[in-house]
Amino acid sequence: MTTASLIGWTALSAIVPGAAHLRAGKRRTGFIMLAFFGALLIAAVVYGLQFLGNAGAAVRQSTLTTVMIGAGAGALAWFALIAMSYMALRPERLPRKGQVVSGIVVGVLCVSVMAPFALTATTIKTAGDLLDDVFVPQPGGPSPSPIRAEDPWNGRKRVNFLLIGADAAGNREGVRTDSMTVASVNLVTGNTVLFSLPRNLQYVRFPASSPMHKQFPNGFNAEGQGLLNAVWYYADNNPQLMGGKNRGPEALKDAIGYTLGLNIDYYAMVDMFGFARLVDAIGGLRIRVEQDVKWGGHFGTAGTIKAGYRKLNGEEVLWYGRSRVNSDDFSRMARQRCVIGALAQQASPTTVLANFNRIAAAARHMFRTDIPRDLLEHLVPVGLKVKDAKITSLQFVPPTIYTGNPDWAKIRLLTRKALHESTADSRTAAAGVTASPSGTGTGTGGASASGSPTAGAAATPSAGVTASRPTRPVTPTPNDKAADSLSEICGF
Repeated sequence: MTTASLIGWTALSAIVPGAAHLRAGKRRTGFIMLAFFGALLIAAVVYGLQFLGNAGAAVRQSTLTTVMIGAGAGALAWFALIAMSYMALRPERLPRKGQVVSGIVVGVLCVSVMAPFALTATTIKTAGDLLDDVFVPQPGGPSPSPIRAEDPWNGRKRVNFLLIGADAAGNREGVRTDSMTVASVNLVTGNTVLFSLPRNLQYVRFPASSPMHKQFPNGFNAEGQGLLNAVWYYADNNPQLMGGKNRGPEALKDAIGYTLGLNIDYYAMVDMFGFARLVDAIGGLRIRVEQDVKWGGHFGTAGTIKAGYRKLNGEEVLWYGRSRVNSDDFSRMARQRCVIGALAQQASPTTVLANFNRIAAAARHMFRTDIPRDLLEHLVPVGLKVKDAKITSLQFVPPTIYTGNPDWAKIRLLTRKALHESTADSRTAAAGVTASPSGTGTGTGGASASGSPTAGAAATPSAGVTASRPTRPVTPTPNDKAADSLSEICGF
């Protein structure tokens, strides 16, 4: 046997275990190794098939542990396989030069076959650590309810997530919720309505069950203005009022849920500067910039994001959504919902896997949520539905809603209408949809059926109006607009 053929048969054994032993005349050992490899391959395929109809099972802690241990064992097994195959071919029969060359090549091959297994194990370990860091209850906060595998959503057909962008400017203390959007997801179809609430919405009410209701029975008016983005900060700074530390999320969920007439099931908060790192980790976002957006200070001296259909990096995406230069809060809200929609559409599983370690490094310290770890496996298939489903958007901004003196009954009416239209036939829902690109007044129409039903969400913030028998309020602002398709608004 020549040096080249010995190396070739050894390399072939990495793909077809037992090949080198068969070539060396050790037929029994070769067939046993080949049969064992075949059985192992079949077992791996059968194990993998269970995730085709249940993608969420892939993020179970037991699954991650199984795959990590299996990858570690596979690395050692294939290292031993290459070494045994090489020795079975009796390299000592080669000339000295051939022994040296084959030994070096086979040594490199041993390390090479271990690399994919080692990469898999480290990636899985990183994923497990990330999930354990992010999906963990905050100290002092309420304990999550147990998740029942047979009915993880407790019979609900719709689940409501509060998505928060936290302003992490260095000159601020505590959490200021700069961006607040409720994503109301139909669990069957994945159709989603995004409700954007202005940071300067004033005097929000709280349900009677909330400790904040006793403190502010006539509406939140802390710090003289009572802005919505101060609710979390106030609750965190007054633990004696809320009955514990880190109850800011509960106070904000109560306020926003009561405002919309929905039960807010979970929240997820992302630090905005951490979000920029996340966008960079997935390679940027493609966004249609309707007009030049200047950013930096009050006059936009740091730079300009040019108009057009462009791929923005993390810093550009951050300032596209945050810039106040020549725009108001409502224009910023319109841009922010386009960022959310772009991320939902463009962060494909392939993109996430290809950039996983970078994403994990960016996400580890930027997220905060009350979604239980055990619910994640049930949330994954819902997220996959949302990616291919219809996403509409509704924002409560002037002229439809005046933030200084909100029409609470009208907000609830529009919310119900938007939810109803989201569940309607696509042709019906398309009627009345405008293609206007963002701005201060567009995207603020209609609403529909309520979300997760709870007794607390059934009451209305305005006297005399109930969610079960809505009364059309008398208002100088239009009520007949539909929630806009995000694809039309943002030009996806």
